[in-house]
Amino acid sequence: MKKNTTNILKIICLVFLFLSNQTYSKTINYYFDSVNGNDNNEGISIEKPFKTLKKIKEINLRSGDSILLSNGSSFKGNIKIIDKKNIHISNYNSKILANPIIDSKGHIAGIYIENSSEVSLSNIYIRANGGGIFEEYKNLTTNKITDKAIMRAGVLVNVSKNEIFKNILVRNIDVSDIFFEDPGFTRNPKEVRTSMGTQAYGFGIRFFNSSESGSIHNINVLDCRVENVGHTGIKMTSSSKARFKNIVVSNNKLRRTGGPSIQFSRVEDLHVYGNDVKYSGSPDDGRKWGRGSGLWTWGSSNVMIEKNSFMYANGPADSAGVHIDFNCDNVIIQHNLSVGNAGGFIEILGNNYNCSYRYNVSINDGHRVKGKNNAFQEGKTFWLSGFIGKGSQRNGPFNSYIYNNTIYTNKTILSKIAVDKASSGVLVANNIFHIEGDSEFVLGDQYRPDKGGGAKIKNVFFENNLFLKDSYWPKDVLIQPSNSLYGNASFLNAGGEQISDYVPQNKKLIKDKGITINKIPNDSIGLDGGFKVEFDILGNKITDIPDLGAIELN
Repeated sequence: MKKNTTNILKIICLVFLFLSNQTYSKTINYYFDSVNGNDNNEGISIEKPFKTLKKIKEINLRSGDSILLSNGSSFKGNIKIIDKKNIHISNYNSKILANPIIDSKGHIAGIYIENSSEVSLSNIYIRANGGGIFEEYKNLTTNKITDKAIMRAGVLVNVSKNEIFKNILVRNIDVSDIFFEDPGFTRNPKEVRTSMGTQAYGFGIRFFNSSESGSIHNINVLDCRVENVGHTGIKMTSSSKARFKNIVVSNNKLRRTGGPSIQFSRVEDLHVYGNDVKYSGSPDDGRKWGRGSGLWTWGSSNVMIEKNSFMYANGPADSAGVHIDFNCDNVIIQHNLSVGNAGGFIEILGNNYNCSYRYNVSINDGHRVKGKNNAFQEGKTFWLSGFIGKGSQRNGPFNSYIYNNTIYTNKTILSKIAVDKASSGVLVANNIFHIEGDSEFVLGDQYRPDKGGGAKIKNVFFENNLFLKDSYWPKDVLIQPSNSLYGNASFLNAGGEQISDYVPQNKKLIKDKGITINKIPNDSIGLDGGFKVEFDILGNKITDIPDLGAIELN
C-alpha cells in the first residue's frame, strides 16, 4: 500500500511539473490600445487590452512573448527590453491603417533594448520632440546618471555586458522628430566644427556598445523611415575589442537628418543596399548639428555599399555622398547614385586598405567652396587623404581602386582635387570625367592641410580615363594620368539627376574602350570577390571588354 501511494505521488508530481512547464513555455501576446484599453484589464486578449505602456513594467516577459500595440493608438512613454530573449514588438488591428505611435519625449528612446537576443521590432511610429530628461538613465559613455550628454534616440539597442548577443531585427519602423532639447533651442555654431558634438542631439535608430568586449551578431535594419532628427539617422558604434558583425541595412528612407544619414564605426561583414538618402546635415532646425555625409564608415571591415541613392548632403565640412573614413579595409562602393552633395564624391581617408569606388554615377558633387557660408573645408570631386586623427602623422590610404565611374559637374562648379603624399597604391581607370567647368588642386583641409610637394606616390596606375578636355586634371596633383582619352560622351540628358540621364550617346568613344582591372603593383590582397563586376549600375551585363564609365552600352 505504501509502495502504491509512493508511485501515485510520483505520477502527480510528474504531471504537475509537465503542466508547469507547459504554462511557462506558452507564449503570451500582450495587447495595448490607447483608445479602448484599460489598465485594469489582463491585457492578454484583443478584447481586453491594456491602455498605457506603464503596464509593461508589471509584465514578466518570457521567451516568445510579444508586445502588440493597436493601430490608431498613441502612447506616451517607452518600451524597455533588458536581459531578455526572443521578444517581439509590433502592431495589430488591420481595420485601422495608421501604425501605432510612441511619443517618448523626455525618455532615452521610444524602444530601448539592452543585452538581449532574438528581438524583433516592426510597424511602429516613434517620435520624441524634446523634453530633456523625465527618467533617470545611465549615460552610455560616462556611466553617470542623467548628465548633460545623455542620449536620445527613436530606437536604441545597447550592449553593456561582455557577452555576444544575436539576431536583432528592426523593420518598418518610422522615426521622426527626435530631439533632446525643446523647439526654439539653438546650438552653439562652434559645435559643427567638432568631430561629432554631444550624444544629446537625437538619433533615429542607434546601436551602441558600452561594454569592453560585448557585441551583437546578425543585425537587420530594413524598410524603415527616419526623418528630421538632430544627428545621425541610422548609427552603429561598437567597441575596440569586439565589432558588431553580420549586418544588413537595406531599403530604408532617410530625410533631413541633422548629421549623417547612415554611419558605422567598428563593424564587420556589412551589406548596405537599396537605401534612399536625401538632405543629410540639414540645418533647418537650430537643434541640429548641420553637417553630415549620406553615409560613412570608420574602423570597419568587409563592407559592401551598393544600389543606394545619396543626394544633397550639406555642411561646412565632410558631407560627401558616401565617404570612407580612416581605419577601414575592404570597403566597396558600387552602383550608387550620388547627386549634389556639398562635400564631394570620392573621399578615402588614411589607414584605409583595399577600398574601391566602382560603377557609380556622380552628378554635381563637391560644389562647396571654402570660406563661403561658413565652410571650413573645400568640396572635392576626388580626395585621397592620409588623415588618421587630429595630431597623428598621416598614413595611407593604401591600394585604392577607382574605376568605371561616371562623374559629371556643370560649368558653375570648380572641380577640386586633393591627393595626400602619404597615399600609396592608386588605380584610376575606365572612368568618365565629364567636367564642364574649371578644376584645381587643393589641400585636404582636415584640421590641418595635406602637405603638397614633390613626393612621389608609389604604385600608381592612372590610365585609360575619358576626359572632356585635356586641361581637366591639374598639373600639380601628385598623381597624373597617362594614356587618356578625350572627347564628349554626349550623355542623354547632361544635368539631369537620374542614372539613365547619363547613358552615353557617343558609342564610338565609349563602347569596348575599357581595360581589364588588375591588382596594383605590390598589392597582394586586391578586392574581396575580385575586380570583375558582372553588371553595370543599370543592371546591364558587362562583356569581357568593359566600356568606359558606369553604364555598359548594348
